[in-house]
Amino acid sequence: MIDAPYTVLILDDEPHIGTVLTQLFELEGIAAKASTNAADILRLVKPNWFGVIITDVNMPQQNGIQVMQQVLQIDANIPVILLTGFGDIATAVSAVKQGAYDFLEKPFNNEHILDVVKRALDKRALTLENRKLKRELESQSSPGPRILGNSPGMQQMRHLLHQVLDTPADVLVEGETGTGKELVARYLHDHSPRGNANFVAINCGAIPETIIESELFGADAGAFTGADKTRVGKFEFANGGTIFLDEIESTPMSLQVKLLRVLEDRKVVRLGSNKSIDLDIRVIAATKVNLKDLCDRGEFRHDLYYRLNLVTVAIPPLRERREDIALLFLHFARVASARYHKELIALDSEHRAILSTYEWPGNVRELRNLAERYVLLGEDAAFAGAIGNNSKLHSGMSLTQRVEFFERLLIEDALNHNKGSIKNTMEQLELPRKTLYDKMRKYGLERKDYLNDEL
Repeated sequence: MIDAPYTVLILDDEPHIGTVLTQLFELEGIAAKASTNAADILRLVKPNWFGVIITDVNMPQQNGIQVMQQVLQIDANIPVILLTGFGDIATAVSAVKQGAYDFLEKPFNNEHILDVVKRALDKRALTLENRKLKRELESQSSPGPRILGNSPGMQQMRHLLHQVLDTPADVLVEGETGTGKELVARYLHDHSPRGNANFVAINCGAIPETIIESELFGADAGAFTGADKTRVGKFEFANGGTIFLDEIESTPMSLQVKLLRVLEDRKVVRLGSNKSIDLDIRVIAATKVNLKDLCDRGEFRHDLYYRLNLVTVAIPPLRERREDIALLFLHFARVASARYHKELIALDSEHRAILSTYEWPGNVRELRNLAERYVLLGEDAAFAGAIGNNSKLHSGMSLTQRVEFFERLLIEDALNHNKGSIKNTMEQLELPRKTLYDKMRKYGLERKDYLNDEL
């Protein structure tokens, strides 16, 4: 994004023109900056900047056409509006062909230039929104793990992941059991430049303390009793790729200082050897507990915690992203339907309500298991027992909340039944198109989540 909060940048060699336009836009609540120097304006322009450029054509040092060309090299879709004191139709036609958004003559009409700028901003907003949707679509349809969910917490988490995908930064993933910490680690690996190298996962809590050091760092033949041949450790095997240290909180204190040294030096020494091996790896650690609390109790090293805590990704528990539950259930059910060659029957409203009100102590893993049982055994068998008995349907909900709750369920059911067809959904619910779209927007429902070819 741009490094200054300006929505309109104005370039004109006549200072009073810039002053007049700046005041005009600011009265409309549009942040503007004017300059007589092209370099001052160009340094503020970045790809994906939300704004409009207004530049005079006839200037002594660099004309407006040249400035426009430089702007469009930075981002070809930034609207550039040209001003001139000469009614040169040929120049106007040439400028539009080269990418100018519009061409206005001086003296300009204030209402007209405001209208042009507002239309240009609308177009720019649409361009940036389309870019965002395209990135999301590419991410959702690309090979490898997919992180589903449209709740604010999941959108924020995906945004953070995309910020660090192409960097070598180590990552600490925090989340309750079953939230999908390994899925996040694999997503980071598969969508990064390391995607073609090894992804090595190790559960630090599942390996006996007596052998965890050799598992991680390797061992030369004869390093200890029973080591009859050289063993390549997990770190070495992950060289060039990613190592995932799950349940990092279970790492023995005696090993933590050695692990810290490997993370800082990016070198590993096998047991029984004096030769260090250079490492080019990304380390992703995961924990289901608060490591800072462990540090305060003396059960985890502060220095290792701060080394791991460069980038922290917190996965929200399922109970805090209830708007994602129906989408996730449908995804898991479709996968199970294809795997077991079973027909997928749509859930009724009562069971969909249970999905949304259950507390999900096992998080996404529990939801996936329920979806598989549903496909294999049917609704009654799948929802019998703990889930059916422990859901808090309507507890603490006002009348308005209950009405909205069931309205959303009915719309979701209709979209699911009609495989995302807006026309058929309108007919089934007897709703006008605009009303249906307004309600879908209100409840965060998207047609693409119900298409037949979407998972």
